[in-house]
Amino acid sequence: MKSQNLTDEELDHKARSVALRLLARREHSRFELATKLRQRRLPADVIAPVLDDYEHEGWLSDERFAEIYGRQRRDLGYGPLRIRSELQQRGVAMWPPPLAQMTDQEWINLAIQARAKKFGLENIRDDWPEKARQARFLSQRGFSGEQTEQALDAIGPEEGALPEDGPESL
Repeated sequence: MKSQNLTDEELDHKARSVALRLLARREHSRFELATKLRQRRLPADVIAPVLDDYEHEGWLSDERFAEIYGRQRRDLGYGPLRIRSELQQRGVAMWPPPLAQMTDQEWINLAIQARAKKFGLENIRDDWPEKARQARFLSQRGFSGEQTEQALDAIGPEEGALPEDGPESL
């Protein structure tokens, strides 16, 4: 079934222009872009060649999308588990090299920063309800159990818990 009885040439032109407009706004994964084109009732046999051409031209890249998206989410204080899950939901199975190169200690520092921003770094070792609340927050942010535990044990900058340059230094 053709979209609104358009010719193949008109469908191709529509798919290319819509895809280019979407890519001009922000990076998209191939999966995201294909989904958005399908939502506009464009046939799959028109979408695939357009996306292939855009990948060949370098206008569409899952690697570039993963790197940009991962960096943005990390800078917003999200952990590796959540970032990986969100990338997979967007059709990207790869883990971007800048995130893969981060050490566990860097992720722990990021978890400490997220906790400090939301709750402060008071001693909560004996306050179980508050410790559980903060642990849930960090877990929902995508930090592992070990990273969350380390972040909850941090009391303040005097322990060297926070990097001096903030998340940009990670």
